[in-house]
Amino acid sequence: MEPNDSATASRRQFLKTTGGVAAASALSSIHLPAVHAQGSEMVQVALVGCGGRGSGAAMDAMATSKQGPIRLVAMADAYQDRLNSSHAGLSRANPAQIDVPEDRRFVGFDAYKHAMDCLKPGDVVILTTPPAFRWVHFQQAIERRLNVFMEKPVTVDGPTSRRMLKLGEEASARNLKVGVGLMSRHARHMQELHERIQNGELGDIILMRGYRMHGPAGFFESLPKPANISDLDYQIRRFHSFLWASGGCFSDFYIHIVDHLCWMKNAWPTKAQATGGRHFGESKEGVPFVDQNFDNYSVEYTFADGSKFLFDGRCMNGCAGMYSSYVHGTKGIAIASRANDCGTPSAIYKGQNVTPANMLWQSTNNTNPYRNEWEDLMDAVRKDKPYNEVKRGVEASVATSMGRMAAHTGQEISFETMLNCEHEFAPGLDKLTANSPAPLLPGANGRYPQPQPGIVTTREY
Repeated sequence: MEPNDSATASRRQFLKTTGGVAAASALSSIHLPAVHAQGSEMVQVALVGCGGRGSGAAMDAMATSKQGPIRLVAMADAYQDRLNSSHAGLSRANPAQIDVPEDRRFVGFDAYKHAMDCLKPGDVVILTTPPAFRWVHFQQAIERRLNVFMEKPVTVDGPTSRRMLKLGEEASARNLKVGVGLMSRHARHMQELHERIQNGELGDIILMRGYRMHGPAGFFESLPKPANISDLDYQIRRFHSFLWASGGCFSDFYIHIVDHLCWMKNAWPTKAQATGGRHFGESKEGVPFVDQNFDNYSVEYTFADGSKFLFDGRCMNGCAGMYSSYVHGTKGIAIASRANDCGTPSAIYKGQNVTPANMLWQSTNNTNPYRNEWEDLMDAVRKDKPYNEVKRGVEASVATSMGRMAAHTGQEISFETMLNCEHEFAPGLDKLTANSPAPLLPGANGRYPQPQPGIVTTREY
C-alpha cells in the first residue's frame, strides 16, 4: 500500500520506549498474564488488509522463521479481488508457511473480526488497511490479546491520534507487543548515523532538509467516480486521494522522511508553516480531478530551539525528481537517506559541501529494514521484551499532519493544535458497513470538498 516504495531497502531501529503508563481506562486496569510465544512455539499470523504493503509485510513476517516457526493462517479484506490476488501471490512465493484455506479468508467490513478470531492470544495480526481504520482494528486486536504490526501512518487527524495514544497504553498494560511500519528506525545504517549525530560528529543540528518529488504515484489523483461503484468503495480503493482514508499523499507518502529526520534531531517540531497548491486540475483530456490532494507542498517545520526542517513534496510529471534527506550541523552535513525513504548509504561530510574529498564516514550495512523491523518485533514477542511503538507512531503521524494542515489552511499550525484539533474526518468507522454512506460526499459538480487555504482556516475542508 506504499506506492513506489517497495524498492526502498531501509527501515527503522528498535525504540526502547513503550506507550506509557495505562491508568486512564477500564481495560488498562485489568491485570492479565503474559501472552507470548515461548521460544520455538508456533506463532500464527492473520493479515488484515491485503494490498501490496500487506502482502509484503506478511512475507517479511514469514522470513523470521529462524527465530521459531511462524505461519499465516487467516486473511481479511473488504474486497474479494484484493484478497484473492494477495493469497495467490503469497502461496506461490511461500507455500510452506501459507495455510489459509477458503474458510479462513474473510471478505467485508467486518472481516477483520473473523480473521482475528482464528488466532489465539499472543499470536500476531498485521494491520495494513488504509490508516483510517487503524484505531478500529487495533482496538479489536487489544480485546483479543493479539500482538500487532501496523502500517503507517497510524492516524490522520486529532481525535484518532488521541484515541490511538490511549489504545497504545492499553496494549502496554496487557503486555502486548506492537510494531509500527516506520522502517527508517530499523535501518541499521540510519541507526549508526543517529548514534554518530548524538555523539557530536555533526555538532549542533541547525537545519534539516527532506524531499520527495516525483511523478504521480499510487492513487494520488482521481477522476470522477464511475457509475458502477459506490462513493464509499471508490474512496477506499483510491485511498491516497482522500484525506479521511489516508491523510492524502502528504501523510501517506511523506511520513517516512518526517519521522527519520525528527529522530535525527531527537525532537518533534513545535510548529509548521506551509504552502501548496494544485497546478494541474484536470487530465490531459480535460477531465477534472476530484481528489483532495495538492500536487506540491513546501513546509517549514520549527523546533523548540529555533532550528528548522524544510520539506518539499511534489507529484508532477516532467519536473526534476529528488527523493532524499539531509542533516546540517555546525561541523558538517550528513546524508540521511540517499534515495527513497531510507536508502543506503548514509554518510557524513566535513563542511557543507558533499564531495568525495570531504567524506568522513559512509555506512556499509545494507540489511533490509523491512525484515529488520520484523526480526525486532518477533524477538520481543518470543522473548517477552517490552515493545510498543504506538506512541512514537502517533507522534510521527501528528508531526506529518501538522505540515499538511498548515498547507491546507494557510495557517501556522502547532503540534498541540494538530493533536487537539476536533475535526474527525470519518467518525463512526467502527460501525461502517458496505451500505453505509461514504464519509465524504461529492458536490453537484462531482468534485469532493477541497482544501481552501485562507478561506477555510480551522479545518482542512
